[in-house]
Amino acid sequence: MFAMEFRPLQKISRISAAGAAGSLNPCAFILALLLVLPTILAPAGVPQPPPDSPQPLIAIGDIHNDFDDFVAILQRTGLIDQQNRWSGGKATFVQVGDALDRGPKPREVMDLLMALEKQAQEAGGRVVSLLGNHEAMNIMGDLRYVVPANFASFADANSDDRRKAAYSQYLKWKDSHASLLPELPQPMELTEAEWMARHPLGFVEHREAFAPKGQYGAWLRGHAAVAQIAGIVFLHGGIHPDVAKIKIDEINKNIRGEIKAFDDLKEYLQKENVILPFFTLQEMSNVLQAELMAEIKAHIPANERQARIQAFLKRGDWLSVREDGPLWFRGYDRWSDEEGVPQVGKVLKAYGATNVVVGHTVQKGGRIRPRFGNKVFLIDTGMLSSYYPGGRASALEFCGNGKFVAVYPDQVGVLLDSAATFSLQTDWPGAHQAAENAGTGSEKPAVLPPDVICSGITASSK
Repeated sequence: MFAMEFRPLQKISRISAAGAAGSLNPCAFILALLLVLPTILAPAGVPQPPPDSPQPLIAIGDIHNDFDDFVAILQRTGLIDQQNRWSGGKATFVQVGDALDRGPKPREVMDLLMALEKQAQEAGGRVVSLLGNHEAMNIMGDLRYVVPANFASFADANSDDRRKAAYSQYLKWKDSHASLLPELPQPMELTEAEWMARHPLGFVEHREAFAPKGQYGAWLRGHAAVAQIAGIVFLHGGIHPDVAKIKIDEINKNIRGEIKAFDDLKEYLQKENVILPFFTLQEMSNVLQAELMAEIKAHIPANERQARIQAFLKRGDWLSVREDGPLWFRGYDRWSDEEGVPQVGKVLKAYGATNVVVGHTVQKGGRIRPRFGNKVFLIDTGMLSSYYPGGRASALEFCGNGKFVAVYPDQVGVLLDSAATFSLQTDWPGAHQAAENAGTGSEKPAVLPPDVICSGITASSK
């Protein structure tokens, strides 16, 4: 039950008097009364967003395969229901990359994001999944942070047969490259036991799934690295002022082009029998360095293959892998205030933006961190708390008119408001019930729809 606010009947009598003066007929009076009844009987204390309120815009940082906490924060913000289906209406949800690696459930995370993209579009909303450095790493075969459980999630009843077939391919490749093996910077002559240990069940299927035509590889290759929505620039790492000379569309085009160049070169080298489809990035680099060295020693004239190999070995200059590139840059976390304010100002000016939202670097205390005059929000709060002690899930909601709200499993608070200053709060609508629930452990914290999180925190803060 909620309290009803009844207004004095004298206010209605003013309508009657005005109607009498203008010879208002009975039908017109009834119509006028019906028009004002909603405001007369409006529930007290329930915030009513104005008709022209912007649609909710919510960003979530690094997930790292933490499916359960990802689902919890999506439900907490009202973006999905208890069946994990889109319930955000016309909201826009931005995931700023690093959905992958470290945690236990990569397929569940990607499958959910893929489903929500379609469901949100059908409802008039939008899901924007951006590339992080870990997405690029998986695409290119840099598997340093893929844990055994990740590979295991791709295994099926035929995985043992596929692995044995892959090992047979490796033996044939090794025999046909006997002269190359001494040139390898890192030895690749493995015993069967060593090879099997490096290629657990599900490894081959994992690489197939992230290939250009694979279930997840094709989906990831369609993602942008940077998005600008409502004047806010979203990306994984950050934009260095030197990179800000490049337009956002060009940044995305360049990174897609680099991934396409990688795919084309890998396909070419496989056809040339230089590498095998399941080689990791490190193995590819190892073999290509040796291949190039062998050709130089043999005084083989420069050719297309050498040129393509050299281009690959210089990939450190690619925007997708550079330390100052949008997937890897950490300056927004590391800069001092004195250094960062003017640098961020250059970035904002270059794109005509008001704010930048990034993930990539875990923030201490599991809290979203505003920086540089509240122009930058760092939203990686270490969702995968089993890997990042003290971390937790979070979401950043932009409510329009310069208001940014931080959403945590047990708290909601205004980080920035152009009209006033607030601190993190637990007195949002439903928080007291949530606290009781937390004490009993019987229920989860109350869920607020995305549009109510903004209007609710506004009401409770005043």
